[in-house]
Amino acid sequence: MIIEQIYLGCLAQASYLLGSHGEAAVVDPPRDVDDVLELATSLGLTIRYVLETHLHADFVSGHCELADRTGATIVISEKAGAAFPHLGVKEGDELRIGRAVLHILETPGHTPEGISIVVTDTDVSEEPCAVLTGDTLFVGDVGRPDLAGSRGYTAEQMASLLYDSLHDRLLKLPDEVTVYPAHGSGSLCGRSLSKETFSTLGVERRTNPALAPMSREAFVKRATDGLPEVPRYFPMDVAINRAGAPALAGRPAPPALAPDDVRRRTAEGAIVLDVRSVDAFGAGHVPGSVNVGLGGQIASWAGALLDPSVPLIVVAADAAGVAEAVTRLARVGLENVEGSLDLDAWRASGGPLETLAQISAEAVRERLAELQIIDVRRHAEHETGHVPGALRAPLDRLESFIERFGLDPSRETAVICAGGYRSSAACSLLARRGFTRLANVTGGTASWRAAGFPLAFPA
Repeated sequence: MIIEQIYLGCLAQASYLLGSHGEAAVVDPPRDVDDVLELATSLGLTIRYVLETHLHADFVSGHCELADRTGATIVISEKAGAAFPHLGVKEGDELRIGRAVLHILETPGHTPEGISIVVTDTDVSEEPCAVLTGDTLFVGDVGRPDLAGSRGYTAEQMASLLYDSLHDRLLKLPDEVTVYPAHGSGSLCGRSLSKETFSTLGVERRTNPALAPMSREAFVKRATDGLPEVPRYFPMDVAINRAGAPALAGRPAPPALAPDDVRRRTAEGAIVLDVRSVDAFGAGHVPGSVNVGLGGQIASWAGALLDPSVPLIVVAADAAGVAEAVTRLARVGLENVEGSLDLDAWRASGGPLETLAQISAEAVRERLAELQIIDVRRHAEHETGHVPGALRAPLDRLESFIERFGLDPSRETAVICAGGYRSSAACSLLARRGFTRLANVTGGTASWRAAGFPLAFPA
């Protein structure tokens, strides 16, 4: 039997190709399905099923396009309310590909319709060899239970269901069963996911803090305390996935826009999204542009920061960068790219450029008393130590913190994150809010630590 993991680091998202005797099933496919199709072809597999473990909130799935291009049947929980043609499944149902059996477990908790898929390779044994757990069980963590609030469930109710799914279903499987989750470290569908992308039930039973012996009440409290805010694009992606996303294949590239057209569109409300590196953005960018670089988790951060109804104009290092940005944005449902802008053409037309100062950790320490310092890392990161006097304003909630802290747009402000990526995005947002004396801390808190400078901790 073949089990191939297809991992997108940008979204910390794992899809799977399962194959046996020339037949295949794809589980939780990415939005852009070409790589999946190429892999299946290279392995001599015909895709019979496309399975979704749940309605994903953090990315848009390519299940409809994959089914259209292969003739495969889409399989999802009968509780999902899916609006596309599909086979609805429930606890105990089975599918077969070649000589492999895919057994359905209902595992609600992260979402009401969540399922896990137990895999048995009958060429080897009648005992299960793997389980694809979706967002129910991760390596080192479990799924967060607060993403179904819009469907009438409280986080506490979902956490109680999650407790049952783990203890009454998944943990009944043998220790040697391999665990293949839908996400790894960096995903907002959990809190403390491991960098490892697969494990075994035995290892998770021994090492996963969420599976340590505890009462239901203690588990519910642990699962619901201190959860990060739900990103703005999550409900949108659930709705897209329930309806079925349109195909990406064959779409034309966004047009290259003339500078005068860009000026007109931005005056009407469009945003220039600059996806170049922090250094390139700092050296010169279109005034008012937002920097979310291709070198990081552009999809999730763009989804969290940008209004999907506002048109985007992409600035990238080259045409390949524009194409990559369009694809990665589409993975979270941002399909509002109206065109691209070439910076050389912008300069040639007399278009102004702004710069963003870069400041070292050493310079920040020397000027600690005079700078307004904003730390845009998440709460849990801030608690591990921060620059003394830094105000915590997580990037995804930055604008709401401006008034809360009474931040002064005219004061010299240094913005810091872990390494400089998020802080550059934050600087670009602050500039749009009238901050005129901004500096991005190069190397972020990592540089501050490496220099041996003192850290402050929450009281």
